Amino acid sequence: MRNIIAINDGWLFHKGPVKKDKIPKKGKRNWESINLPHTWNNLDGQDGGSNYYRDKCWYCREIKVSLNADEEVYIEFEGANSVCDVYAGGELIAHHEGGFSTFRANLTPYIKRGKVKLSVAVDNSEKLRDIYPTTADFTFFGGLYRSVKLVVVNKTHFDLSYLGTKGVTATPKVNDDGSADVTFTAYTNGGNEVVFEVDGKKATATVQNNTATATVHFDKPHLWHGVVDPYLYTVNTTLVKDGESVDGVAVRFGIRTFAVDPEKGFFLNGKSYPLRGVSRHQDRENMGWAITEKEHREDMELIKDVGANTIRLAHYQHSQYFYDLCDEYGMVVWAEIPFISVFVDTPAARENTLSQMKELVLQNYNHASIVCWGIENEISIGGESEALYDNLRALHNLCHELDPTRLTTLANMTMVEMDSPFNFITDILSYNHYFGWYIGEVEENGPWLDEFHKLNPTRALGISEYGCEGILMYHNDNPQRQDYSEEYQAYYHEEMLKTFETRPYLWSTHVWNMFDFGSDMRDEGGVKGRNNKGLVTYDRKIKKDSFYIYKAWWSNDPFVHLCSSRYVDRTEKIVKIKAYSNQKTVTLYVNGKEFGTLEGDKVFVFEGVELNKGENTIEAKSGNLTDKMVLKLVDEPNESYVLKANGGNEGKNWFDGLETSGQLTFKEGFFSVKDKLGDIMKTEEGEKFVREMIEKISKEMNMNVSKGMLTMAKSFTIEKIFDMVGSHVTPDVKIWVNDKLQAIEKK
Repeated sequence: MRNIIAINDGWLFHKGPVKKDKIPKKGKRNWESINLPHTWNNLDGQDGGSNYYRDKCWYCREIKVSLNADEEVYIEFEGANSVCDVYAGGELIAHHEGGFSTFRANLTPYIKRGKVKLSVAVDNSEKLRDIYPTTADFTFFGGLYRSVKLVVVNKTHFDLSYLGTKGVTATPKVNDDGSADVTFTAYTNGGNEVVFEVDGKKATATVQNNTATATVHFDKPHLWHGVVDPYLYTVNTTLVKDGESVDGVAVRFGIRTFAVDPEKGFFLNGKSYPLRGVSRHQDRENMGWAITEKEHREDMELIKDVGANTIRLAHYQHSQYFYDLCDEYGMVVWAEIPFISVFVDTPAARENTLSQMKELVLQNYNHASIVCWGIENEISIGGESEALYDNLRALHNLCHELDPTRLTTLANMTMVEMDSPFNFITDILSYNHYFGWYIGEVEENGPWLDEFHKLNPTRALGISEYGCEGILMYHNDNPQRQDYSEEYQAYYHEEMLKTFETRPYLWSTHVWNMFDFGSDMRDEGGVKGRNNKGLVTYDRKIKKDSFYIYKAWWSNDPFVHLCSSRYVDRTEKIVKIKAYSNQKTVTLYVNGKEFGTLEGDKVFVFEGVELNKGENTIEAKSGNLTDKMVLKLVDEPNESYVLKANGGNEGKNWFDGLETSGQLTFKEGFFSVKDKLGDIMKTEEGEKFVREMIEKISKEMNMNVSKGMLTMAKSFTIEKIFDMVGSHVTPDVKIWVNDKLQAIEKK
């Protein structure tokens, strides 16, 4: 019946626009030979500067395929970012908008003597303002970054032309008596009947209006129960025409129930099942999004190792292979579309959110792991409006129309007020909070959550993002917010885990992020082009200390881990040593001698450890488990352990000795710190002043404020931006800035 052929090898690639008549017929003509998956931003999309190459680029390849008289062939693209035009023999056969979903085109009419010349234009230009994502804190890698395949089928087949779906759905329903009924629906372009076979059961349905439906009953279904028991069924579906089997599709599914209680959190199959896990971006160092099954599985193994039971797959549709892994490993999944950061109020942009949601839901309908559809992430950065609320309601309603079995959710940023309409659109909701990193202190997370829960007791609340930067070169005996040290990141996550433990009403928590990821707009902590909030490094080679505090809380796999092993050079003779473990006792050895044994719970801190001059071997043991590190007692501190302020320029800070009025004033008709950055920049004087301020603050914080970051900040008041900047902004600085703004007239 059907035959699926990968065509990832032997492509030619041209970086930049070309005329269609210049695409090579023979030879390379300055084109590059490449294999898929491929992106042209794997290097420049991670080096900082917000200047990675964004334009239309071209791929071409000759396709050879032998077809019988009763066969057709479709070409299938699993991911092309972000607009793709497909030409066969010079004719446009497909146009697709959206960089993350599967789409297909029928190649059959264009096959001549068993072959056809294929040309593919892929565009990730900034000018594509009606196609999401438009602005976000991650790199939009261009290219054919997932597999391309040929699907050879009988002319009568399961539908291949509708939004990249498989053409077969499974809808399980668990009954009150514990039995289950699974409704199977097949969509075809013809045929007489469809046969569904699963678990030794067979059901046959007649094709009517190109649709066939049958229900199979399970007296005692084997439930899919997350990481505890991720059991999957497979339904083999056969299309029959005139008594002959002409097409077949195998679909996996799971039988389970889930629910969310505003007081008690998430339930799976009627049992309390707190969702504690991570968020994931799909890119990899030096590879961008052009990763293979090997990298996907490595990511999943690391997520399993940390002990997570849920993944928020941000901020777009991920590979079908990774959703399959989530089913197999038992990860409960939040899947979402890239409706992110800044709302574009045009009919075309609204339609793009709906089309991407249709593809997300329909292409992933059968995945047992998925429990909710995410309709937005921080879309309020550009402000709130009735038009935005209406777009969100349309997405919520569309999800329920396409899939009544799952919930809808969204990810708000801290600035969204607790009584905002945002919080009453979806079935459940979450917030992205960075108290303890961008603003405030880590201890503020708990009170905020409690206040929201008290104000909205019937709304199920989760935490969709929380985290802080941890850069392996930086270390500190007294870690502080925004010092980028591995020690502060570990401390921050210790505190967050304590916060969650005492708040069972949280339906889910998702660390931002499992892995460091590319964001070419960033220049932060002395590292360009990267968000360093991951528990694991961008190349997946190093698990940071923060990884192990989660493993101590979440995993049953026995381990012991010594913290700060990369903080080798020490100037203090007496130090404290911290270990993480999920065991009850840990014993510390210093230079081969037993120092002491502690009974504890996850965090073990040994005080008063004395170091000898030179190298010292530190070892932690718990039964047969062990971890070692070497510390050196040195005379001078290692300067590389501390991020240099002012880009390494020592001396007087720009804000020292500022002359101010001494108080905040708010004259009518003039700007103040309570005005939004975007409004101030609409005036010539305001634009000039803001640019000067950005230069000063960027220099002080050693952070480049990119075009993308500036765009996102325009919806914030100066007061809010100061809160986000944190301790770098003194009261005198606030008054001085306000004084300057009070001299700029609103027009």
